[in-house]
Amino acid sequence: MTQQELPSALKNIVESSQTPDAIFSALLPAVGDFLQSDRCFLYLHNPQNDLGRVAFCWIRTPDVPTVYNEEWAAQPPTLVDEDPMFAAALRAEPSIFVEDVETADSQVLNREFEQKYFGHRALIHAHIRQDGQLWGILQPCIFGHPRIWTEDERGVINNLVEKITPFAIDYVKCAFD
Repeated sequence: MTQQELPSALKNIVESSQTPDAIFSALLPAVGDFLQSDRCFLYLHNPQNDLGRVAFCWIRTPDVPTVYNEEWAAQPPTLVDEDPMFAAALRAEPSIFVEDVETADSQVLNREFEQKYFGHRALIHAHIRQDGQLWGILQPCIFGHPRIWTEDERGVINNLVEKITPFAIDYVKCAFD
């Protein structure tokens, strides 16, 4: 597998010609299996009105906390100051691969914020962006121990984010039509 190739399980879902809802519902467990992660959620964001929600969440086991928002909501005005990764996503910076929340640079993440709101130990903060605008964040994560993300995994996630960007945009736009 080259860095840019998607594993067949992910590729088949992305190329399935289903609705964004069906694609994301099938994709999160497949991403979780591919990365052997404990949780994978998809935050979707409307850059026109700055509303967002975690619309999809998969957990490996029931003891892993679920992250989900039923309604679209504005982010707290302090979020950009409290969460450097969300600020980076809003600036449409490249995705962030955190191998250990405990030892990550404070310029990359706010350890206390991550522990309080998410509880994970390692994560990928994959930014779904187009034309300098944030449309979503795909976030697979690991609980309880660090995780080294391989170059192949990084390549797959970056490629996957490119491929799902049109579906994320379509989902967000349809929610506000």
